[in-house]
Amino acid sequence: MKPDRTRFTKTEWDIIQKHQTPRQVQKYLRTISYNFEEEGETVLSFRQVVRRKKGHCLETAMVAAVMLEQQGYPPLLMSFESVDNLDHVICVYKDESGWGSVGRSRDAGLHGRKPIFRSARDLALSYVEPYIDYTGRITGFAVADLRELGNYDWRFAKTKLSKVENFLVHYPHKPIKSSDRRYEQLRKRYAEFREQYPKRQATYFDNRDTWT
Repeated sequence: MKPDRTRFTKTEWDIIQKHQTPRQVQKYLRTISYNFEEEGETVLSFRQVVRRKKGHCLETAMVAAVMLEQQGYPPLLMSFESVDNLDHVICVYKDESGWGSVGRSRDAGLHGRKPIFRSARDLALSYVEPYIDYTGRITGFAVADLRELGNYDWRFAKTKLSKVENFLVHYPHKPIKSSDRRYEQLRKRYAEFREQYPKRQATYFDNRDTWT
């Protein structure tokens, strides 16, 4: 059951009220600094991310889930598995136009998507090419409902949310297969781009018009 407004601080509730649509939530996530975990691994709750103004992909996905939950969306996360074990997590939703997402990443291509996808799998497939860098390659995805955690406090806790992390790691993922030839082409393209533009984000993908 979603928490009522009395559980939120004034600052938290003001943020929720100012960002009520997925697009607005995505805009808010862009104001949050990426958490590179310089001081050690973290899994911060919504409350801690808002206070610190910093979060990595899982942390900001939970922020989005809390914010969209207040607008009637179920708190759904999509988890990606990669061959290099550098997994990615986004918040996903479904409305009358299709599946969409909200997310934060070090890479521009791994942020949110417009709600235009017919299925969660189609949405997941839109991340396959932007995921490829020197080592990354998606091998599977899962859509997990945080309500399955029961009374576990993933919204406001002050402590590390290891249970959420373990919940996603062990959640059954559906395999995604991609062309080895295409993968090698894209990895080569990424390496060439990075050599030429070491400080620029890779945004040359054909599906950029689907990004939020």
